[in-house]
Amino acid sequence: MTPTALEPPGVRSLWSANFRLYFAARTTSLLGDAMIPVALSVGVLDAGYGATGVGYALGAWLAAVALCMLFGGVLADRFTPRRMMVLADFARFVLQAITAALFAFGTPSLVLIVLLQFLSGAATAMFQPGVASMVPQVADDVQRANGTLRIAESMASVLGPALAGVLVGLAGPAVVFALYAATYAVSGVCLLALRLGTAPVARSASFFTELAEGWQAFRARTWLWAVIAIFGFYGCFVVGVSLPIGAELVIGHLGSTALGLGLAAFGAGGAIGGTLAIRFRPRRPLAVGAIGWALFAIYPVVPAVRPELSVLMAGWAVAGAGIAFWSVLWSTTVQTQVPPELLNRVYAYDVAGSLVTMALGRTVAGPLAGLTGEVPLMVFATGVGLLCAAALLVVPATRRLRVIR
Repeated sequence: MTPTALEPPGVRSLWSANFRLYFAARTTSLLGDAMIPVALSVGVLDAGYGATGVGYALGAWLAAVALCMLFGGVLADRFTPRRMMVLADFARFVLQAITAALFAFGTPSLVLIVLLQFLSGAATAMFQPGVASMVPQVADDVQRANGTLRIAESMASVLGPALAGVLVGLAGPAVVFALYAATYAVSGVCLLALRLGTAPVARSASFFTELAEGWQAFRARTWLWAVIAIFGFYGCFVVGVSLPIGAELVIGHLGSTALGLGLAAFGAGGAIGGTLAIRFRPRRPLAVGAIGWALFAIYPVVPAVRPELSVLMAGWAVAGAGIAFWSVLWSTTVQTQVPPELLNRVYAYDVAGSLVTMALGRTVAGPLAGLTGEVPLMVFATGVGLLCAAALLVVPATRRLRVIR
């Protein structure tokens, strides 16, 4: 099948006042999100809690997001996405400001750190469902908006850790947590300034009825649950497994600096993939998006062959471009194929399922590498990635899905 690229609408301007505000909100908070793993890791290690403590702190955040995401989707559909996003930003501002103060004035207990990160993850679960449904409200050209936001996310993934590393070295983790808190304040203010249509009247259905409606809408779209089902394998055995084991292989062979450069190349590749997704508009987005999955499957096999630094960076840049290209096509498909009144709940099922599988992959990565060896496991991950990409083409519902013009 040869896809036909559709020309983007040339008469519509992406950078409306609403999109500028939304772009500022997202890029600011994304930069903060990219900084926090460095600050949290250094802060927990300096406090003497070791790598296990770092795992508990980072895992608590991810667990809270996965556990609370479905509830966030219902609340966003009930009370509007913007209200939930602003409230979540306020909660995260307070929580990370408290964390900054604790690190500034002493050594917080590990239990308190884990609790604060769990609560921050729960707030993120209230914020994240609205990300999908806000884009069609602030931009006429949804695919171009998603591509632009993906480029910003990729740049944040490059700049955030580097900035955090410099600030932690100069002033300690408290400063980074304070800056992280400030990004949520900026995001909340920008979201409040948006001029959107009149909010719908709250529905009278019960919370669990609305949760069930979201599940029915999710299940009724074969293309949607088919992608998530395939991603169950892809997220676990490709994305989840390859990230920690790939990092260990690179550090062991080329050192920690090479890992940073490789990840920077991955982020730069993401910007390229986002740019391509802005310009290229296939009629069958999920079928063409399979290219992105296949390209990301390069990620695990590159460190497995113990390459030179230049090869590592080139391979990971291609992988970053592939996953970014898929991300834009997938986000645009969901946002344009699912009715607005159901989008937050459906998107919540999407994100929750993806997070669970990736978290499972990270959990089993170490034990699997112990059984098979790191290099064979990375080769296996690449094979699974290519098979999953092929599955997107084999399943009729994903292969044949066409864009809504």
